[in-house]
Amino acid sequence: MEAPRSWFEFLFGLSSEQQIDLAYSLALLLTVILLRWLLLRIVFARSEDVRVRFRWRKVTAYLATIVVAFGLMRIWLGGVTGLATYLGLLSAGVAIALRDPLVNLAAWVFLLWRKPFEVGDRIEVDSVAGDVVDIRIFQFTLMEIGNWVHADQSTGRVLHLPNGVVFNKPLANYTKGFQFIWNEIEVMVTFESDWRAAKQILQELGERHSQHLSEQAAEQVRRASQRYMIFYSKLTPRTYTAVAASGVLLTLRYLCDPRRRRGSAEEIWEDVLDAFAARPDIDFAYPTQRFYDNRLEGKREARAPLRPRATGEAAGVEAPRGDE
Repeated sequence: MEAPRSWFEFLFGLSSEQQIDLAYSLALLLTVILLRWLLLRIVFARSEDVRVRFRWRKVTAYLATIVVAFGLMRIWLGGVTGLATYLGLLSAGVAIALRDPLVNLAAWVFLLWRKPFEVGDRIEVDSVAGDVVDIRIFQFTLMEIGNWVHADQSTGRVLHLPNGVVFNKPLANYTKGFQFIWNEIEVMVTFESDWRAAKQILQELGERHSQHLSEQAAEQVRRASQRYMIFYSKLTPRTYTAVAASGVLLTLRYLCDPRRRRGSAEEIWEDVLDAFAARPDIDFAYPTQRFYDNRLEGKREARAPLRPRATGEAAGVEAPRGDE
């Protein structure tokens, strides 16, 4: 035995103790590989289910890796000092390998403690929106809204997001603190329409459909201001006026329940269509093309001057140019 040991020590620079540790390591590795092979042979002989075989391959691979890693650390480090070192390295490795699960676990504690959202809230996080239907240790579940469906209505898909997303992505809660959202409806009328009357119609419709919400919202603001810096001086509907390329743009801004955004807009639009249909002096505008002659249609004091003909005929007809 001395001759082989001396030869190994001369060839590889390994001491007698290191040679013994190497032998134990090889024996451990071969033993674990053989046991895993035998276990898989038994499982494969009893089951032809591909999913069962796949799960056993994965589980046995993980167990074999853990056993080999523990055994090698025990062989090469050994003793109390070695065990403490091993545990320190193991904990560091686990922290690195399981970073995401640990972050998700910490985020779960944060969700229970700070409660940025709860089951039943409607939220948007990482460009995904939905109603929270479940919160678990490592992930929370949303019933998706939006995406290809308009006006914040459900798509029918269930989304599972890791809890850690609340630490590094913007989070919006539709219903926490201030339980209403502002919605806007844009209506464009032609320049020739009585836009003031159209604006008055929009304002009245907005007040009719959301006045009761304004009273509730005032109480919500009072409560929310005790926890957040939320201050609204005006909660009643308001209609804004702007000029666009195709006409006068009127924008109705009003409060609505987050889950009734589409329904409230539908009710207001139906009333707008009925009200405008009854007014001959109001017409909807849409992208179109027209020719405007300022000399004939413009205001009298703002019209472009007309050039008389070269022959001295009555002003009002433009003189021909070139070979015309």
